[in-house]
Amino acid sequence: MTDTQLLKMPVQAADDKKAHEIVVLDMQGISLVADYFLICHGNSEKQVQAIATAIKDKANEQGIGIQRMEGYEHARWVLVDLGGVVCHIFHHEERHHYQLEKLWGDATYVNIDEFLTPSSAASSYISR
Repeated sequence: MTDTQLLKMPVQAADDKKAHEIVVLDMQGISLVADYFLICHGNSEKQVQAIATAIKDKANEQGIGIQRMEGYEHARWVLVDLGGVVCHIFHHEERHHYQLEKLWGDATYVNIDEFLTPSSAASSYISR
């Protein structure tokens, strides 16, 4: 599976569940944890869980093993580890508290517009 295919699946799964401010950071050469971080948020615990479940289900459909999933029960910060891509699905409040995009400020943003629905692509950028 190519990097593009590995990124497209969780981005589209999150987008399908109306995740907010979806971004992907290129972590290659910056972190040993993963090549990419997907970061997004939901406005409720139910939405956070729905996004995480959608990513997990799409990964299973495509034969991608989930390395681990953490935080699902409390749905404030759910981590879905797909190996090369680690998905961080936050509740709105936690995302703005932890500010992972600023923590990993050396990482470049991956253009994911082609993976998003047109209305999502227009609102996917956050202040950087």
